[in-house]
Amino acid sequence: MLLTIAVILAILWLLGFIGGIGGSLIHIILVIAVIVFVYNFLTSRRRV
Repeated sequence: MLLTIAVILAILWLLGFIGGIGGSLIHIILVIAVIVFVYNFLTSRRRV
């Protein structure tokens, strides 16, 4: 689920560079998604 959201945000982020869609909001959301993804990845490794 998180990976799907990250892929969708990455595509929207690239579209934002091409067409100016979303402005800086998509960049902020993308950064938050990456931070959450890395956090979940690190915490899941510790539990195993």
